[in-house]
Parts: sequence; C-alpha cells; structure tokens
Amino acid sequence: MKRRKRLLSIQWQFVRVAIGLCFVMTIILLLLLFNHPKELFLLFKQVKWGLPTILLLLFTPIVVGAIFGYIYGNYVKKRLEVITEGTLAYERGNFTYRVPHIGEDEIGQMSMHLNEMAKRVEDQVASLQRLSTEKAEWNETLKQAAITKERQRLARELHDAVSQQLFAISMMTSAAGKTVAHQPDKAKSQVAAIEQMANEAQSEMRALLLHLRPTHLEGKKLKEGIDNLLDELKTKYHLSISWQVEEITGLSKGIEDHLFRIIQEAISNTLRHAKASAIELILYMVNEQVRLKITDNGIGFNVNEQKTSSYGLRTMVERVNEIGGMIEIFSRPQKGTEIEVKVPVVKGRDSDD
Repeated sequence: MKRRKRLLSIQWQFVRVAIGLCFVMTIILLLLLFNHPKELFLLFKQVKWGLPTILLLLFTPIVVGAIFGYIYGNYVKKRLEVITEGTLAYERGNFTYRVPHIGEDEIGQMSMHLNEMAKRVEDQVASLQRLSTEKAEWNETLKQAAITKERQRLARELHDAVSQQLFAISMMTSAAGKTVAHQPDKAKSQVAAIEQMANEAQSEMRALLLHLRPTHLEGKKLKEGIDNLLDELKTKYHLSISWQVEEITGLSKGIEDHLFRIIQEAISNTLRHAKASAIELILYMVNEQVRLKITDNGIGFNVNEQKTSSYGLRTMVERVNEIGGMIEIFSRPQKGTEIEVKVPVVKGRDSDD
C-alpha cells in the first residue's frame, strides 16, 4: 500500500515566509540606516532591557512576522478547508452540496466554479436517471407492444383458420346427424370430411402452440435450444424428426436467436400446411459460413405463388436478411419442401453482441 505523504500545513508555511521576509527587510533597513559598518557594530555594544540592541532589532521582525503569518495563514487555511469540504462532498457523490461564499478573490472564484461544476454534474445525473427511467418505460412499452402484436396475430390466425374449421366441423356434424338415418353413404362421406377437417384444425393448433414457446434461447446455446425444441416436438407430435446439429462457437447472440426463430417458423409452417410425416434438420459450419437445411416430405407448394403471400415465408426471409444471410426454398407439389439458409460469420465479431 502506497504511503501517504505528510501534509505540509499552509498556515505554518505562511509563518515561515512571513518571518523570512520580515528578517530580510530588517537587515536591508539596517544597512540603509547605517552608512558605515562601524556604526552598525556599535549596536552590538548597546544594551536595552539586558539584551543587545541588535538582537532586539532582529527578534522583533521575527515575532511580528510570525504573528502576521499565523493570522493570515489561518485565514487562508480556513477558506481552503471550506473548499476541501466541498470537494470531499463531491467525491462522495453528494452533488447537492454547495460551497458557501468565501470572498471575491481567486479562492472565492474557485468556490463559485466548484458550485457551477456541481450543478452541472447534478443536472447530468438527473438526466441520466430520467433517461434510465424512460428507457425502462420504453422497454416495457415495447414489450407490451410486442405481446399485443403477437396476441393479435394469434387471434387472427385462430379466427382465419381454426375457428372457421371448427365452425365447418360443427355444421357438417349437424348435417351428418340428419342424414345418417336416411342416407348412410352420404353421412359416411361427411364423417370422413369432418375427420379430415379435425386433423387440419389440430395441425393448425399445434403450429400456433409452437409459437407460444419462448421466442429466444433464454441463455442457452443454439445447439441446446434446438435439441430441446425437437425433443419436445418428437414426443408430442406423430412425426419422424431427425436432426444433426453441430456445436458452433463464435456466433453472436443475434445470429443464434434469429436461426432459432427461423427453425421455429419453418417447423410451424410444416405442421400447418405440409401434412408431412417426416422432418429432417441439419445445421453445420463450413468455410466461415453457417448452413441450415430443413427438409420435409409433405405435399409441397408452388414457391413462386407462396413466397409473397405466405406470412411465415416472409418472416423467415426478413430474419435471414437481418443477419446478412441468404435463403433458398425448394418445393414442388407432392415433392416435399427444402429450406436452406446460409449465414456468413464475420471474423472478429464479438460473440456477446
């Protein structure tokens, strides 16, 4: 531990300087008053109050200088102590403290500048706290807006798909109940149609439930998040799901989150529309490029028609663009679908961004 230097009191410095000045001025005055050294030498022979006169002449300025230096030094010291008290208050973070008025000289100006500095710092601290509060409120507003937007989307999806399918099932069930006695063949076909619509509604509901899962990795690495997601899907849905996921290091948090959301969106589309029985997912890295491939054996679709109209496909394209990647979608009716994503990994990127 570094040893603190001993404090040299400014009051005693004034005393020493004042004594020195008075002593030097007395010597100069004596030399001016006595033209010849012999006259000055006579002072050593003269005695007053039992002491040589020369000693009295030299002792008097020492006493006067000491008294003057002590009084004025004490005055300056007390004013500087006020300044010190203020700086210590600011050092402890008490920027509401104000140094009292201590004069119109340089020390007084110093106190005024300290007060101005403290006021500016206090205003800046207040601004930072206000910004912090506004940021917290803004984050909460954004969070609520995102929740509201997602709720609206899910409500729209439920109304456009599941709700209409359930209504159609209800109507066809009622019709089948009326025809089963008189037209059993027609009722049988109606029941088959009801079963098909129920399966479609179930697929839609599964996809919507997938969107209710956490949208981020929540502190997990990408491989762990994908493994957990696909393990859960494999136990809940009657699908053959296989995957090969490499442990890729050095990816930024943003890239990992976007890839995870792309996988969720792709699987959601498969559950809702593909009528697939098998899904295969591969994630690996080659030549400083992350590659993701998701394949299903579903009914497929016309890519040129669906690419602009499908909300899920547009969302995946937007996410890939946000991380500087490329996405290719290959599909044909009754031939299944393959989605391939390529994302370059820039060297030197902070993985914690």
